[in-house]
Amino acid sequence: MSRSSGRMFVVASVGAWLGCLAEDAGAQAAAKARPTFVDGQAQVVEAFKDKKAWIQHDLWVDTPFDSDGDGENDRMHVDVTRQAQTDSEGLKVAVVYETSPYFSGMGSNEPQYNWDPKQEVGAPPPKRTPMPPIEFKPERPLMSRDLINDWVPRGFAVVHSASPGTGLSEGCPTVGGINESLAPKAVIDWLNGRAKGWTLPDGGEEVTAYWATGKVAMTGTSYNGTLPLAAATTGVEGLELVVPDAPNTSYYHYYRSHGLVRHPGGYMGEDVDVLYDFINSGDPERRDWCNDNVRDKLMAEGFDRERGDYNEFWRGRDYFNVLSNVKCAVFLSHGLSDWNVMPDHSTRIYEGLKALGKRPALYLHQGGHGGPPPREMLNRWFSHYLYGVDNGVEQDARVWIVREGAKREEPTPYADFPHPDSAPVTFHLGKGGETAGALTLEKRAGQGKETLVDDVSLDGATLATTEDSENRLVYTTPVLTKPLHLSGTPRLTIRVSSNKPAANLSVWLVTFPWADSKNPNANVITRGWADPQNHGSLEKSEPLSPGKFYDLTFDLVADDQIVPAGKKLGLMIFSSDRDFTLWPPPGTKLSIDLDATSLELPLVGGADEFRRATAPAK
Repeated sequence: MSRSSGRMFVVASVGAWLGCLAEDAGAQAAAKARPTFVDGQAQVVEAFKDKKAWIQHDLWVDTPFDSDGDGENDRMHVDVTRQAQTDSEGLKVAVVYETSPYFSGMGSNEPQYNWDPKQEVGAPPPKRTPMPPIEFKPERPLMSRDLINDWVPRGFAVVHSASPGTGLSEGCPTVGGINESLAPKAVIDWLNGRAKGWTLPDGGEEVTAYWATGKVAMTGTSYNGTLPLAAATTGVEGLELVVPDAPNTSYYHYYRSHGLVRHPGGYMGEDVDVLYDFINSGDPERRDWCNDNVRDKLMAEGFDRERGDYNEFWRGRDYFNVLSNVKCAVFLSHGLSDWNVMPDHSTRIYEGLKALGKRPALYLHQGGHGGPPPREMLNRWFSHYLYGVDNGVEQDARVWIVREGAKREEPTPYADFPHPDSAPVTFHLGKGGETAGALTLEKRAGQGKETLVDDVSLDGATLATTEDSENRLVYTTPVLTKPLHLSGTPRLTIRVSSNKPAANLSVWLVTFPWADSKNPNANVITRGWADPQNHGSLEKSEPLSPGKFYDLTFDLVADDQIVPAGKKLGLMIFSSDRDFTLWPPPGTKLSIDLDATSLELPLVGGADEFRRATAPAK
C-alpha cells in the first residue's frame, strides 16, 4: 500500500468516525424529551412521568408592596415542580400556576366566630368574637400538590404561591385588597425575569426561572379562582390565560345584595373580616399589626354592616371595575346551583369583557360550588395559549352549558350567554298572593295591594309549600305544556312599603308543584335580595317612612335552565330569608302594590315561546 493510499484510508476512517458522531449526536438530540401534542392536546410524555426525577424547590419572590408595615417590601413564598430535563437537557416549559390563601391552614368554621344575624335591619350589629389564631405551619418545599400529577407529565411546570399574610408569604391578608392582585403579578414577573427570587424570605441567594418560557396560565376554584382574575386585572405580561372556577369577582356581591346585608349560602353570619380571620395563617410576629390595621381598622371602617351601601371599600374589591386592564384570554367556569359564590359572579365578568370587545368563554354546569371545565377542554386551552398549538380553540363556541341530567364532560355548545334568542318578557301580578295569585303576560288594572308579615323562623321551602300563609306572597303562571328555556338575568320592579324604617326584601323564582327532594335547591330557579332603603342608590340608603311606598328595581341571580313541562313558574315575595339575610324579630309588615310590580324573565323565544309553552296540549 502506498503512502498516499494509506493517507486516504486514514482520512476516510476519520470521516466515517466523524459521520458516526454526527449521527449519534443527531439521534441524541432527537431523543430529547419535549412536550408532545396529539389532536391539539398535550400528551403524557414517558420521560416526564417519573415523579422521583421531578425537580421540586421553593423560593421567595420580591413584590412592590409592604402590606405588613415592617418597612420592607413583602416577599411571596413560591413552590415549583418541573421536569428533570429542564436541568439536564436545557428544556424550557410553560407554567400552570395556582395561588391561594388556603395552602397553609385555615381557621374555624364554628358559627360562634361569625356575626350574629339576630338583629334589626339597619341597626348597629352586635360585636363579633374573633377566631382563635391559626397554627403557624412553616412547611417546605411544597405547599400544595394541586395540578402536579395532571400537568407535569404533559410538559408543563406547576407553580404555587401563598397569598400575602398566609403561610410563609410575608404581608397581611386583605381579602380583595390590591396586594392580592400584585402578589401573583410579581410571581409571573419572576417567571419572566422581571422580578427577583431568593432562597430565603430575608436575604439568601438569587433564584432565576431559567427553565421557564415565560408563558403562564392560572387556574383554581373559589378563592383560588378569584386570584387568577385579580392577577389578570393588572395586565401583567406573560399571563396568557386564566381559568377561574367559581370565582368571587366582587366582595360586595358576595356579602351584600342591592344594599342588603346578605350572607353566602351555608355561611350564615360570615363577612369580610371573618374571612380575614379564616385565612390569617402568616407570621405570628406580624399578626397583631395586621389585625389592628387591616381587620380592626380598614375593614371595620369600610364594610358597613349597618347600612350595606356600596362604598370605596367595596368598589376597590370589585374586579368588574378594572376589567379594561385584562389582556389575557379568560375562560370562566361556574355552577348554576352555586349559592355560595353565585353564578352571576362569572356571568357579569363574561358580559363585561364582551362589552369591552374581548372574547371570553364560559362553562356552566347545573351543580353547586366548584367544578372546572373537563380536563380535555382545559388541555386544549393550555396547549394553545401556552405552546401555540393550532387546535382551533379560538374558533370554538364561546359558551358551554351542561344541560339538566347530562354529564359534566358533555356540555352543550352555545353561541353566547344569555342565549342569542333570549329576550326579556314582562310578567304582571294578579291578586291572591296569600294562596297563589297569577303571574301573567297581560296587565290587569285594579289588582290593589297585598301585605305579608315577616317571620324569619320559617325557611323558604316552608313558606313556598304552605298552602295559605300571611308570611309570603306567591304568584304563579299556568302549567307548562312544553319545556321553557330561561337564559339570562331576571329582574324585579316592585313598589313596596314597610311599617318599619328598614326591612329585608327577598324573592325566589321557583317551580311548582314542589318536588319532595333531598336537594334543598331542587325547586329553586333563582333568588334575589334587596334593601328598600337603597331604592334610589346603591351608594346611599335612607330610612323608610312607615307606610310610604317606594319603587325599586333589582336583579335576581343569573341562570340558564330548561323548566320541564308539567311545572308552573312561581314568584315568591317575602321579607327575611333565613338562609341568607339578617334575622330581625318577627312582625315587620311589607305591603306590595301589585299594579306597579312586575317581573322580567329572560326567555328563549320571548313572549311568543311562553304562550306556546302554556298553550293547552293537543
